[in-house]
Amino acid sequence: MPHTYYGTGPQRRVFVPRPAGTLQPPAPPQQQDPPIYRDLMRMWADRGRTLPGHHDPEWIRLAAPTVKHGQFSVPRDQLGDGR
Repeated sequence: MPHTYYGTGPQRRVFVPRPAGTLQPPAPPQQQDPPIYRDLMRMWADRGRTLPGHHDPEWIRLAAPTVKHGQFSVPRDQLGDGR
């Protein structure tokens, strides 16, 4: 690529590093799970258990906020001093 210079003073080059993502090697292909692990996952799924790396609706339900609008009130400042 040709360089374009403006003006007549001394010129300097600016180093611009490559983005970090281009320096990483490609990820290796993902291997299949061993048969014993697949069998265990199938058995857990048949029994309705939570599987690693899968959506867990029970955890979503348990972690959701349970406070409803108006359940708690703000204490009144009886003395008017902000405490």
